[in-house]
Amino acid sequence: PSSYHFFHDPTEISLFRSHLLQWYDQNKRELPWRTLVKIMLQQTQVATVIDYYNRWMKRWSTVEKLAAATLEEVNQMWAGLGYYSRGRRLHEGAQKVVSELDGQMPKTTAGLLKQLPGVGRYTAGAISSIALGQVTLFFDGNVIRVLCRVRAIGANGTSPVVTDALWTISDTLVDPERPGDFNQAMMELGARVCTPKSPLCSQCPVQNHCHAFRKVLIKQKTDSKRLLGKLVSKLNTSVPDIENCLVASSCDLCLSEDWDPQLGVQNYPRKPVKKAPRVEQTLTCIVERQRAGEEMEYLLTQRPSKGLLAGMWELPSMLLEADVSENKYKDMICDMMQKLLETSIDARAVQFVGEVVHIFSHIHQTYMVFSVHGSDWSEGEQEQKTCWLTKSALQGAAVSTGVKKVECVFSWVSQQSQTSQCCKLKLLKIVCVYKKNLKKWKKNESVFVTEYFQCTLF
Repeated sequence: PSSYHFFHDPTEISLFRSHLLQWYDQNKRELPWRTLVKIMLQQTQVATVIDYYNRWMKRWSTVEKLAAATLEEVNQMWAGLGYYSRGRRLHEGAQKVVSELDGQMPKTTAGLLKQLPGVGRYTAGAISSIALGQVTLFFDGNVIRVLCRVRAIGANGTSPVVTDALWTISDTLVDPERPGDFNQAMMELGARVCTPKSPLCSQCPVQNHCHAFRKVLIKQKTDSKRLLGKLVSKLNTSVPDIENCLVASSCDLCLSEDWDPQLGVQNYPRKPVKKAPRVEQTLTCIVERQRAGEEMEYLLTQRPSKGLLAGMWELPSMLLEADVSENKYKDMICDMMQKLLETSIDARAVQFVGEVVHIFSHIHQTYMVFSVHGSDWSEGEQEQKTCWLTKSALQGAAVSTGVKKVECVFSWVSQQSQTSQCCKLKLLKIVCVYKKNLKKWKKNESVFVTEYFQCTLF
């Protein structure tokens, strides 16, 4: 790759550090964490993590307390945060630190990578720089975006060639006196100023070091000359001449397509076309029982210890094959209940509730929801682990957001059926988009449900 995409001038490097850290000292947010949160924050927004972090630290304030917890307790605490393998790996790491490392965390990036399960280059860099003061950079999406714009790197930000280039840049750029603060400043800059859309370039402390920003200014200057026939003398920022990549046509770091003046600095980095999420349908049954004088309970089963939502609890479910017809759904549920409860159920007792769509990062999941009610059911002698939970207990259990959506939908439908004796409700479809509506969902479940129901009275 061309030297255009790297830092070489010691003076520029020093100024970049100084400008960034001065801005950070004046503008940083007071966030209640240092190391644990870096694992929580992978693929998750800050606002979502804060509450989880506070509850986590209140319960497990030391690595010894976390190591003594059960995986079930960890999953329960992590429920709703997503990417559940992160919680499991934290738990495994704590157990290894206590049982094999005498309660002492590894003190180097290499040690973290080698000795702790699930710790990759990103997490190791975060812990090393912030907690241990080592001179190393780590990359989240914010940092990658900042560096790609500063050095006009237009290739796919996650490609190996870009990753290698960013690590090379980091080796020269990280402030040796304040490596932890430098890394947090880079993240803060990307989160608040150098944002994916509508970046605030006029407020950026390192704009004078940014190739992308200079390119925008030069384009503005050129357009002004063309329109007015003369140099516009009053620009808010001086426009120094800059070099261009001399081997752009063959450079692996340059834009692979023409620079779009409408995008400005948002030309960098170009993101690859996302792979369409896998579409799946899952047959799900809400199995209720209510014993005399007791609260209503739901049957739950535990997922396998590996794979998606490993070890989490869910409503009895099975993945549907593409060629399964809808008229077989009730028979399949009866077979599933026979295995779980060792009880025969009449298909006529199985009631359709509706469809609930839940979006994972890589799966578009549609739950085909049915329900069945009984009184004296108990678990059979099946291999799959099961339990009965009340509605209130379900909300605090180690279950995914998708399960809570399904239960909330079922409760809403049941309530409407009970209060509308002269009407029959036909549930057409329920669309619950996890990423966009999680905050609203937690704040007010009833409002969320009514907004995403489409019902017909007849």
